Amino acid sequence: MPKKAAPPANFETALAELEQIVARLESGELPLEEALNEFEQGVQLARLGQQKLQQAEQRVQILLDSDNDAPLQPFTPEIE
Repeated sequence: MPKKAAPPANFETALAELEQIVARLESGELPLEEALNEFEQGVQLARLGQQKLQQAEQRVQILLDSDNDAPLQPFTPEIE
């Protein structure tokens, strides 16, 4: 049984690894057992990414709740 790799340190790394797994799976060239292992790793990365996004959302909510005088306004990105 192969060793499990350490989880990625951040969201961006997890997303990049997940994209690579998707590309390998979509190629259709992996043997069944390897494809299943890749899929399992992909599910773990997706869950990790979702967890990190939820944590970020909670942090933002805490920051917004802590300053009741701060007005909320829609985000409009600057276009250069």
